[in-house]
Amino acid sequence: MSVIVVAVALVLLVGPLVLASMGLLRSPRGEPSTVPAWDRSLTIHSTLLYTLAFNLTFFIQELLLVLPKALTPGLQPTLFHNNHKWVGDNPLASLFQGTGALATVLAALVCMGLLRHARGTTLRLFLVWMAYCGLFMALPQVVIGALSGGSDVGMAMDYLQLAPWVKTVSALAALLAMPLAAMWLARPLLGLADPPSRIATPRSRTRFMFQVATLPAILGTVLVIPFRVPREALEVVLLPVLVAWIGVAWMQAGAWRLDAIETRGMGTGSTRWLLLAVVGLLLVFQLLLRPGIAFY
Repeated sequence: MSVIVVAVALVLLVGPLVLASMGLLRSPRGEPSTVPAWDRSLTIHSTLLYTLAFNLTFFIQELLLVLPKALTPGLQPTLFHNNHKWVGDNPLASLFQGTGALATVLAALVCMGLLRHARGTTLRLFLVWMAYCGLFMALPQVVIGALSGGSDVGMAMDYLQLAPWVKTVSALAALLAMPLAAMWLARPLLGLADPPSRIATPRSRTRFMFQVATLPAILGTVLVIPFRVPREALEVVLLPVLVAWIGVAWMQAGAWRLDAIETRGMGTGSTRWLLLAVVGLLLVFQLLLRPGIAFY
């Protein structure tokens, strides 16, 4: 357990701080004579798409926690907008507590595959954030599961009777995957720069990453809160903050070192439809899913 705790500290705090410090030390002094203006439309688009992606991914997770239970004799699950529950008893219920994290990882991998061929700024941003949320909702659950048998993935691990060393290796592998996944997704985000001069220098790449990812993740996390209430304050806030921090911290810290980026920035359109989509999803969550949908 102590090994996992040390590794968590390295991945969540030390690693991003060291990488960002290296960027500050190695970046050439001085700025270009002209700095491209802040693309506010891109930041707004990214914020709204992050909000959609987070909540859709969370819905996928909860739905895939419910469906296996609904097909299992003796279990009667109910799906909510921010959780699920079930009545009845079956040993498989513990195993199926891991299907939500598995589903979000699979969804992320599909989006990463689609991203290679996607065109258009809005679609690419959406796929990046879907992949991001799918991975960074699931990977921390593996770490938590290795530490706590009462967590969702922890219950699945205990059902599978995983040895302590297997849990530790799984947690360390998940922690290693976090910065790797973040830096892989950072490239298509930087590739949205239009014109390419926005990411011509290490410092400009750091600036652009803040505009396209870090600030949208912060603002998007605030927008996610209404989708999750009512629930315990810790559950409402902690998960969105954790998901946003783990990956975006590495993206922001390491943007300076990513060069040879293929840019596909095509500009952004109106935010009207994205805003309507966010509001519509909020209404579905609060009016349809909040009372609960029984799968029996």
